[in-house]
Amino acid sequence: MPRDFEEIEHTADRAFRAYGRDLRELFLNAARAVLAMEGATEGAAPTTARDVRVEGIDRETLLVNWLNELLYLQERHGESYSGIRIAELSERRLAATLAGATASTRRRKIKAVTFHGLQVTQGDEGWQATIVVDV
Repeated sequence: MPRDFEEIEHTADRAFRAYGRDLRELFLNAARAVLAMEGATEGAAPTTARDVRVEGIDRETLLVNWLNELLYLQERHGESYSGIRIAELSERRLAATLAGATASTRRRKIKAVTFHGLQVTQGDEGWQATIVVDV
């Protein structure tokens, strides 16, 4: 596995590729990528924990729902998350706990994670997802 995630070229929006040895690691690294792209992983030690549960009709929808829920929670509560623990992951459900703190301003704002160009694939070295975000 070459790395956790990397930002990739995209003509109008922003995009990244996340990697994982298994789906759990892929979903975790995709979340880390979104938080890093917003500059929201920096800050104070965690002071709050949020339980998150999301569903999707397939793994691609679940991934988009998961990442959009992170964005929603950050915006709704004015927090940034530095700790993520995925407790349960299946093809259609995810349960996780986020550790966070009140956020200082984020450097960049992601409006939403999109389905445009979304790819989730499994190869010899593990899983890979290509994700485009609307900024």
